[in-house]
Amino acid sequence: MPDTKLPVAVIGAGPVGLAAAVHLLDRGLPVRVYEAGPEVGSHVRVWGHVRLFSPWRYDVDPAARALLEAAGWNAPPEDGFPTGHELVDRYLAPLAATPGLAGAVETGARVTALGRLGIDKVTSRDRSNAPFVLTIVDAGGSTRRDLARAVVDASGTWGQPNPLGAGGLPADGEADLSDRIATGIPDVLGRDRAGYAGRTTLVVGAGHSAANVLIDLAHLADEAEGTAALWATRGTDLSRVYGGGEADELAGRGDLGARLRGLVEGGRVPLERGFAVTAVRTCCGRLMVDGVTAEGPRTLGPVDRIVAATGQRPDLALTRELRVDLDPWLESVRALGPMIDPNAHSCGSVEPHGHREVSHPEPGLYTVGIKSYGRAPTFLMLTGYEQVRSVAAALAGDLAAADDVHLVLPQTGVCSASRGDADADGCCGGPEPAVTETCCPSAPARRPASASCCGVPA
Repeated sequence: MPDTKLPVAVIGAGPVGLAAAVHLLDRGLPVRVYEAGPEVGSHVRVWGHVRLFSPWRYDVDPAARALLEAAGWNAPPEDGFPTGHELVDRYLAPLAATPGLAGAVETGARVTALGRLGIDKVTSRDRSNAPFVLTIVDAGGSTRRDLARAVVDASGTWGQPNPLGAGGLPADGEADLSDRIATGIPDVLGRDRAGYAGRTTLVVGAGHSAANVLIDLAHLADEAEGTAALWATRGTDLSRVYGGGEADELAGRGDLGARLRGLVEGGRVPLERGFAVTAVRTCCGRLMVDGVTAEGPRTLGPVDRIVAATGQRPDLALTRELRVDLDPWLESVRALGPMIDPNAHSCGSVEPHGHREVSHPEPGLYTVGIKSYGRAPTFLMLTGYEQVRSVAAALAGDLAAADDVHLVLPQTGVCSASRGDADADGCCGGPEPAVTETCCPSAPARRPASASCCGVPA
């Protein structure tokens, strides 16, 4: 075992990373938290304008709450729904400033690589006795190496968006037109309003990020003439994003899906399901999006902007020199794969799990938080809080507490053992999307998707 005087390294100072630090400190273990951004919760700040669909009572780790209350914290109402900004300002920032934790968190510290001191990935002898080595690039650009007895990777996935291309690779033209393709959840009603007001935006994706963007675009259309939104999804089953409505135990999540469904069925948001993007090109200064459907090739457009709300993926390069065990298609920790595979489950829930499920063949390495889910969707903070409670107990040698895992998540109201296309026959309704095979409204004839037109190269 590495020197127990060395700290446990926690990568990421988001909700789960900070909760991990609190549980480790409660166990009397030294800890060091590395946050790549300029402040704690930096990834949360990126979508800070978005209101969570989980209320405060589900957003605060119990051990973190106890630490905050001991420091005189003024807790927000448990039934309130914070925005991302409020989550940082009212919870994460005060938590990081508490005695003990304040000196353990370093911002502007990006972990770029992990390894074992003096031992490469191939070497097995004395591996568990060698400390971890973390390569750190600090805010000033200087590089150093720190040692740790264990590593808890809570770095998340937000900075690694999936591409627009349906095959998991960038679509043709996607890189060249990246200045007109946003990822995640742009603030179309605030910071990014000028880029969307009076323009037509295609949103690609079938998750809650897409729902938030489409609802905001509908609000913007009420305020700014000429604003319009189109929606395209790779799959045809929209049960996960539409959700269970009033049957959802998270009312905010149910309401989000119900509002989106209302926009589609009311004709406010034209929808193209089963559309796999293959290329993006310009024509007459606007964008045309080529794809394939079950009926054959199809082109959406013209549009002015694209939002690729196509999910996130973990950064696997970080642990390349460590022995990790990942699900082969989700890139989650392997043990979680069968529990969360969206090909088989739509419940939004997961069996109780802890340190054993989020560990790896590399002794002392744990992947927690949304990164533990890999490419799978619908992670709730409650899941991460129980993961790190168990991990901290295991690192402290209290295996009885570490194995005593409890996790009860709010049900979505939509659950099937095998997901299918239950809504493929038209429950989504609404008019046909704005689809054309010509590049410009005035073009006299239809042209193949690959052709140039209107004087603009394809």
